[in-house]
Amino acid sequence: MAKRNDYHRDGPSAEDRALERFTELMIEKISTLKKDWSKPWFTEGMMKWPKNLSGREYNGMNALMLALECEKRGYELPVFCTFDAALSLNYSKKKDGSRQPLVDENGEKLPLVSVQKGEKSFPVFITTFTVVDKETKEKIKYDEYKRLSDEEKQRYNVYPKMNVYNVFNVDQTNLREARPELYEKIRSANALKPPVKLEGESFSFAPLDEMVDKGLWVCPIRPMHQDRAYYSISKDEIVIPEKSQFVDGESYYGTMLHEMTHSSGHESRLNRLKPAAFGSEEYAREELVAELGSALLASRYGMAKQIKEESAAYLKSWLGSLQESPEFLKTTLFDVKRATSMISQQIDAVQERIEAKPDIMDVDGDGNTQEVAHEDRELVGAIAEDIAEVGKIGIVLANGCCIMYQNVSRGVFPNG
Repeated sequence: MAKRNDYHRDGPSAEDRALERFTELMIEKISTLKKDWSKPWFTEGMMKWPKNLSGREYNGMNALMLALECEKRGYELPVFCTFDAALSLNYSKKKDGSRQPLVDENGEKLPLVSVQKGEKSFPVFITTFTVVDKETKEKIKYDEYKRLSDEEKQRYNVYPKMNVYNVFNVDQTNLREARPELYEKIRSANALKPPVKLEGESFSFAPLDEMVDKGLWVCPIRPMHQDRAYYSISKDEIVIPEKSQFVDGESYYGTMLHEMTHSSGHESRLNRLKPAAFGSEEYAREELVAELGSALLASRYGMAKQIKEESAAYLKSWLGSLQESPEFLKTTLFDVKRATSMISQQIDAVQERIEAKPDIMDVDGDGNTQEVAHEDRELVGAIAEDIAEVGKIGIVLANGCCIMYQNVSRGVFPNG
């Protein structure tokens, strides 16, 4: 009997197949931008953060690829579910764990919800963690581990595992026809409500303005009247032109998010940045991390993000790397995931404080100012602790191969 070929017997792993799908989608997007790099990463109709049926947001890596898939397929809602989750809409659970069909007010069974025949799923990566006591080898839940003190955590080993799940967009189901009221409820819950206000012809985004004015980011952000936007590793600070120098508010905030993504890679945070020559592969990859990260974040908050003129020079390089190595996209997406999580947590925290305590934002008197400064330090400190925790358990591949000493930005300015 001929020996069976292991590759043909097992085939590519679920992770390999998922990365192949991701790579194909990313190559399509970058190829489109290469033809016209003045286009935004995401069109206006796609500026919504992908979620599952229960309303939970996907992480940065999955969110990015699902958003691209929505744009490519023309899905109306950025809401996804597994096959089983779609079927679960047909039943309710009893206390004993058994299921019973859902019925309407007249006791009639509701129309069944299902994935439509012939529809193809899209992969997402979900990380699970196994926590094991170093001595007893007993396992505890990851949620329990997170509540432990730093000293108690030293007793455990944490093993992350990447799992691949297949999901469908709600437009790939018959939900709209079978349960129109539920579909409209989901549509309403996912309507774009960006926390961005128009001031004349310019955008105003209060959380980022507050982070700049009160130093609420992990490093200083200094708007200055000059024509460069960059993150300095040696000084650990961001310098950008003043808002009035940009063609519009979206360009200003998009550029700021680009540089904030770079700053997340400092050795004291995500430890992604290493010295690299301008134009090198490492430099180009870090530019892709910053571009994808800032585009995803801008989309999350209802803003369009165009590719920077300097970054456009790397489009050919990115395409080549994507075509040559799936690992290139994998490590890039993991870095995007970590950076966007770090930045969005801080923006959301500032936004919540603005909404909860509007009177604190406009303070008069030394006493109040000191109190606000204390709260500000707590906000930044909380994010720093989260970052440190991620680093401890090694959730993501630490490749440490990127750098941005300065990122010159000319394309967004009125006069170049």
